[in-house]
Amino acid sequence: MNSLLLEAIHSAGYTGALANPLLAPESAINGLNGTIIKEFVAENYTAPCLVLAASGVDHEELLSVAEPLLSDLPKIPQPLEPQCVYVGGDYRCQADSGDTTHFAIAFELPGGWHKEKEAMALTVLQMLLGGGGSFSAGGPGKGMHTRLYLCVLNEYPQVQSFSAFSNIYNHSGIFGIQATTSPDFIPTAFDVAAKELIAVAKPGEVNQIQLDRAKQSTKSAILMSLESRMVASEDIGRQVLTYGERKPVEHFLKAVEEVTLKDISTTAQKSSPFTMASYGNVINVPSNDSVSSKFKFK
Repeated sequence: MNSLLLEAIHSAGYTGALANPLLAPESAINGLNGTIIKEFVAENYTAPCLVLAASGVDHEELLSVAEPLLSDLPKIPQPLEPQCVYVGGDYRCQADSGDTTHFAIAFELPGGWHKEKEAMALTVLQMLLGGGGSFSAGGPGKGMHTRLYLCVLNEYPQVQSFSAFSNIYNHSGIFGIQATTSPDFIPTAFDVAAKELIAVAKPGEVNQIQLDRAKQSTKSAILMSLESRMVASEDIGRQVLTYGERKPVEHFLKAVEEVTLKDISTTAQKSSPFTMASYGNVINVPSNDSVSSKFKFK
């Protein structure tokens, strides 16, 4: 369900490339044929579009294997990066999901990974808010000391899950809270989500102990994920596509450590149109204007 909500948030919040679904609708799948697939491969599987990344292998040995396999890729001019614009919006789908309602609310963080300081502050902010499900007990950013666990999951038995999320891209990022609760509790759940997002935007609301814990959790998550060669290889490829090089992990650990309390409140105050998505029993989901009006710092 989380993936469906994130799909909806992107399709409602963006126009252009980031609005395209990752999960193909049935109508699109039924329209595929050999000709369309060949055209897709010819357009996208070209030398300028590909990065070969590997971890735990000698560079020269990798080249000896890869060059015979990839040397005949078409060397056409690199295509322009698809454009997208964040606009905000509202998506809601009435569906039979039992006696539950799933929703997400989000804002944009302009700049994405190309504004590294802001991206790191957003990553730490997500970890600080944390949250999880009713039975969450641990894991990076989902422990019992995160704000959403202490202030929401511990306080409201009607809430089944309540957690912060973020997706950061080259030039844009999206950040917010996603939750699952009973339909009759939905108006209150939206009030709680707005209250928590507003709270972290107020200077002095987050203390240094909370920030230090979130930074340590962020650094731990980075280091633990890179223990996997598969994740390390993906990290190499993503960084080459974004920056044109791979920056050492120490660079990002230092950037996390440099995040300040002011950075957290400033990041939470970023002004952008509001986006929301809901699925299930959406009868009690408030209007977009009603929810947006709760954010007085906007």
